[in-house]
Amino acid sequence: MAIQKIITKLNLLPHPEGGFYKETYRSKGEFSVGSLNEKFSGNRSYCTGIYFLLTKNNFSAFHKIKQDEMWHFYDGDALTVHMIDKDGVYHKQLIGNKFHENQVPQFVVPRGAWFASSVEEDGEYSLVGCTVSPGFDFDDFELADRASLINEHPIHKKIITKLTRI
Repeated sequence: MAIQKIITKLNLLPHPEGGFYKETYRSKGEFSVGSLNEKFSGNRSYCTGIYFLLTKNNFSAFHKIKQDEMWHFYDGDALTVHMIDKDGVYHKQLIGNKFHENQVPQFVVPRGAWFASSVEEDGEYSLVGCTVSPGFDFDDFELADRASLINEHPIHKKIITKLTRI
C-alpha cells in the first residue's frame, strides 16, 4: 500500500529499465552540441533530475549513459547499485541511510559504466533521486543486451544474467 501511495503522490510512470520514475527537473539552459564531446548527438540541458522507485519484485536492468549520474537516497530500504566499469571490474555500492552498514546517501556512477540496481534482500522498496549533467536524454541511454554484455565480460555472467531481461 505504501508503494502505491508513493507512485500516486509523485505521479510516477513505468521506466524502460525497470521501476518507476518522474522527471522533476530539467534546466532551461542548455549546452550546445558544439560544446559537448562528439558522443552527444544534440544540445543537452545543463542538468536533469528524477525520482526513481524500485520495488523488491523488480530491478533496474544493466544500462549505461554518456554522463555521470548522481544517486540520492530518500526513503525505504537500501538500494544496491551494481557496476561494471570501463576496465571490466565489478563494483557494488549500497545507497541508504544506515551508515553503520556501509550505506551512503549519495553516490556517483561514472559515465560509460554499465550499471543496474536492486532493492536489498528483505527490503520492500527504495525511493531515490538521480541527477545527471549534462542533462539526460534517451539518445544517451543504452540498455544492455545480455549475450553481448556476457561476451564482453564473461567473468560477470552470473550478475549480468540476473540483472538483464534480454
